[in-house]
Amino acid sequence: MDHIKNARNFRAIDDAGGSASGSNPLCGDEMTVYVRIEGERISDVAFQCTCCGISMASASIMTETVRGKSVEDAKRMIADVVSMLETHTASSRQSMTPERLALLETVTKYPARRRCAALAWTTLEGALT
Repeated sequence: MDHIKNARNFRAIDDAGGSASGSNPLCGDEMTVYVRIEGERISDVAFQCTCCGISMASASIMTETVRGKSVEDAKRMIADVVSMLETHTASSRQSMTPERLALLETVTKYPARRRCAALAWTTLEGALT
């Protein structure tokens, strides 16, 4: 709930090196993700959206998770999170952050919201290419 009420990095990056827009036509969510890459690391990442709370929270969590990571690590994280959301399982719940666990529990209870939770991650993937 905190990531919905106090979303982190909800802003545009004026000098972003990459950006991508994504949408979830089932619920009307629209999102743009901005990234700045220095060397091989993500130095800044942010988003703006007209979206539901699940998309908002997932984007907020995503920005905090990938900032400072290498592009390759971020791509692996995207694949892991999207896979987790699609299958509703994770290889190890013990190693998951409380935020990721909350996303998993939400899509387990409400499978139709999987695309909401995955939107930020799949849109980031587009911004990194």
